[in-house]
Amino acid sequence: MSVSSFVQIRRDLHQIPEPGFQEVKTQQYLLRYLNGLPQDRVQIQPWRTGILVRIPGSNPKRTIAWRTDMDGLPISEETSYPFRSLHEGFMHACGHDMHMAIALGLLTHFVEQPIADNLLFLFQPAEEGPGGALPMMQSEEFAAWQPDCIFALHIAPEYPVGTIATKPGILFANTSELFVDLVGKGGHAAFPHKSNDMVVAMSHLVTQLQSIVSRNIDPLDSAVITVGKIEGGTKQNIIAERARLEGTIRTFSMESMSRVKSRIEALVKGVEAGFDCSATIDYGCGYCQVYNEEALTEEFMEWVAEECKDVTLIHCKEAMTGEDFGYFLREIPGFLFWLGVNTPYGLHHSKIEPNEEAIEVAIGVVSRYFTKLSQR
Repeated sequence: MSVSSFVQIRRDLHQIPEPGFQEVKTQQYLLRYLNGLPQDRVQIQPWRTGILVRIPGSNPKRTIAWRTDMDGLPISEETSYPFRSLHEGFMHACGHDMHMAIALGLLTHFVEQPIADNLLFLFQPAEEGPGGALPMMQSEEFAAWQPDCIFALHIAPEYPVGTIATKPGILFANTSELFVDLVGKGGHAAFPHKSNDMVVAMSHLVTQLQSIVSRNIDPLDSAVITVGKIEGGTKQNIIAERARLEGTIRTFSMESMSRVKSRIEALVKGVEAGFDCSATIDYGCGYCQVYNEEALTEEFMEWVAEECKDVTLIHCKEAMTGEDFGYFLREIPGFLFWLGVNTPYGLHHSKIEPNEEAIEVAIGVVSRYFTKLSQR
């Protein structure tokens, strides 16, 4: 198929973004495409709302895996596209539509031009939450086709098309969601002494949380605590009985993650005592760091620099982004790299419009790299 076919596939998928483990239409679309390939060349195994696809090699010594994510985000789209999301309130704002189109392009290439080693393509749901990588890894389907190495990419708005950016070692941070609920005593705004105001209590907590990184984390380490949402109260003249905080924690070390959580728990206990209320903490889903296997990553970077003259290689810095691909890398050698898509709007923005020319770049580079790997 031509590259333009995979651009059209990206546009089709862009219109049907779905939340994690609800990617029903997305899975159906992918299966229709996969079932149209020569069935003697592919083995297809659905898993929940994801799919595993194996291409047997001609003389296999190992299994090389490529993982793509599938889910969308709860964002109302504001792009200029004529192929905007048909699912109100949801959008592919993190590039998973492009990731899937690239994966199908790679898969199709190797169906048509087989290599010696086995290939495994993982269409993984729920990357944005609650996390699909770990349960997929623990599945019988994955165990049956256990790969020896694994790779992935993520679009990068800030880099021009034709750019690949990565580094050996840690690339993405450890992450954890954060939800705190406070419950006090509501009442009339005219009688604050008869109530326990949870808007005031939560305001104090938010302020105190900002002291954790500056005063409890090694300055040579890195951590982020972001409060993205606060809810509390029902009306301007009613003292709030409840308040809820939603946020995220990101660190480059597990030690710092443990330290941050310990301090959050201590501060919440202080708020309980100081404001005579009860509190609960929920860390939601958390992802481990994305740690690129150093030897493989360095080898890949050298190969790109020497053999891919149409690509600009950047040795980037680590980022506080989170990715559950880290669970795969914790058990299986491999790496993830950034793919430049040249758009002024960042990931998770309602107006992000990645340059679709990057699809051809990714298919070309990765197909050549896998062919080279299989010749070793």
